[in-house]
Amino acid sequence: MERARIVKEEILEQDMHFLAVYVEARNACLVLLSEKEDKLGTLAIAVPKPRDLLGPVSSSVLLGDKSAISARMFAEYIASKKGKIALVSVYLEKFSEMQTQSIFMRLIEKAFGAEHAEMEREGSVT
Repeated sequence: MERARIVKEEILEQDMHFLAVYVEARNACLVLLSEKEDKLGTLAIAVPKPRDLLGPVSSSVLLGDKSAISARMFAEYIASKKGKIALVSVYLEKFSEMQTQSIFMRLIEKAFGAEHAEMEREGSVT
């Protein structure tokens, strides 16, 4: 039985630490995006369409509203890229969604890269 993969990434920008915790299980991904420290924020879920159906990923906000646009956008992105259910939390205090979207996208891509590198080390990727 394969266990969930956990990747932690960080970017220092504008004198602030931006953090990502990425957890990938067999059927879902959970991503916590935050500034300064790991915290749960506005939480969105996205569910990909079955492979035989055309159409966009469906998403909804489950908790909060402060960073709802970013949470849904990142959840939809991850669900479509991974083909799995995606839960994304965005927690912001000082910065706005517009200021952090590109930073969080880089963090997500960094986490994907680290996760892929770990799989290669374990021999899971050919």
